[in-house]
Amino acid sequence: MRLHHRTTDQPDSPITETYALLADQPGRRPLLDLAQAAPQYPPPPEVVAHVAAVAGDPASNRYVDLPGLPKLREAVADDLRRDYQAELGVKHIQITAGCNQAFCVVTSVLAGPGDEIILPLPYFFNHDMWLRMQGIIPVYAEPAADLVPSVANAAAVISPRTRAIVLVTPGNPSGVTIDPATIAEFARLAARHRIALILDETYRAFRGTDQPAHRLFADPAWPATVVSLHSFSKELALAGYRVGAIVADPAVNREAIKLLDCLAICAPRIGQEAAWAGLRRAGAWRRDRAREVAARRQRFQAMMASAPGGFELVSSGGYFGWVRHPFPDRPTGELVRDLVVEHDTLVMPGTAFLPDDRRMLRLSFANLEADAVDELGRRLSRAGAAGRAGRGRD
Repeated sequence: MRLHHRTTDQPDSPITETYALLADQPGRRPLLDLAQAAPQYPPPPEVVAHVAAVAGDPASNRYVDLPGLPKLREAVADDLRRDYQAELGVKHIQITAGCNQAFCVVTSVLAGPGDEIILPLPYFFNHDMWLRMQGIIPVYAEPAADLVPSVANAAAVISPRTRAIVLVTPGNPSGVTIDPATIAEFARLAARHRIALILDETYRAFRGTDQPAHRLFADPAWPATVVSLHSFSKELALAGYRVGAIVADPAVNREAIKLLDCLAICAPRIGQEAAWAGLRRAGAWRRDRAREVAARRQRFQAMMASAPGGFELVSSGGYFGWVRHPFPDRPTGELVRDLVVEHDTLVMPGTAFLPDDRRMLRLSFANLEADAVDELGRRLSRAGAAGRAGRGRD
């Protein structure tokens, strides 16, 4: 049949393309999978027990109120009020089928074909893909030298068609955590131009601190500018349960419901029950997992300090290391394939997160146990040596 849609102008998902490389992996050694940022452990026991209990309830197969389970919305509001010293309530909470869906519906509420949304580089690839498929123009803003998004550079690309600025903190793919003062500057910039500031806070639990990620919610006027997006996929190991949240002005959420009603009616009920149990009953488990990820980050940073094989750690945080490879004359996609085929190591090419090739790789260190971090260093060293010798195989 004839296909005519903006999706046909887009390449396949970078995740799909990266995992397709495994078809050529000889598997001489166990695969080191640093591509996707999904927890490798099950949800908290308290969540598993609650899901098992509610699965047999006849009510568990019914639709949920479109804004989400009332008890989950209240739990999310309580969590945010505690963590952010926030001025917000249940009316500001809209539950979605994951944070990706939250981004899609929010940007579709705020912008239409021909409008612009600013994405500081490097962007999260699904953000860029979605905007393009909707006819919304992604406008790129170069970061500062330390990869923290630059307020000045974002301001320089605001136009009459700009509808929002997107920040991801901690960053995906860079891992960079934006400090509260810089986030506040972005909020003031957005407010001056009467555009939205969209904060994707998927990895907020993995910042390595209990201090608020920002103070925006302490301002009673925040709903006029700020939209905050959240996920339970990482901090509660619920990736496949598909549950996230929009935190926004009730008027934004009211429009989002119209889209959600057409897309999925509501986020999966079982996922919402799981998130509720995690928020209400698994606080200690959440804190323990965050500490584990922080320890893995420290070990990964220590291993990368010597630039094994010439691979240089540019930034890290949250779940990710953003690494520059040492081969300026080699396309990054080609190198990623060699890492899989010759070194049994799967990473994401930086070209998935940038408009051009800057020799970058995204490594999800949060998936690695301590001994696997050391093995990664050895494989990068061998890959670097093989590349310099003009060959791929160990």
